[in-house]
Amino acid sequence: MFKLFTNHPKKQNETYIQHFCSAWKIIFCLKRIEIKCVIHSVLPFMYTDALSSQLDCLYKISRRGRPEDDELYETYGGD
Repeated sequence: MFKLFTNHPKKQNETYIQHFCSAWKIIFCLKRIEIKCVIHSVLPFMYTDALSSQLDCLYKISRRGRPEDDELYETYGGD
């Protein structure tokens, strides 16, 4: 039963907790985008780049820990 919770994270080179935290970061990022898009639909002059500016961020979060994504530190402004 325990392997059901650890097999997928292990394939992603993460622990269960790291994988859990990564998933929640993506959820919060998507919620921010959702709110901005709703506001943009009513007030089109606001958040004109809400989606496009966050796609790169989501991509980097989803590829966390992979060697080619060393600039993740810069994306989030450090610690």
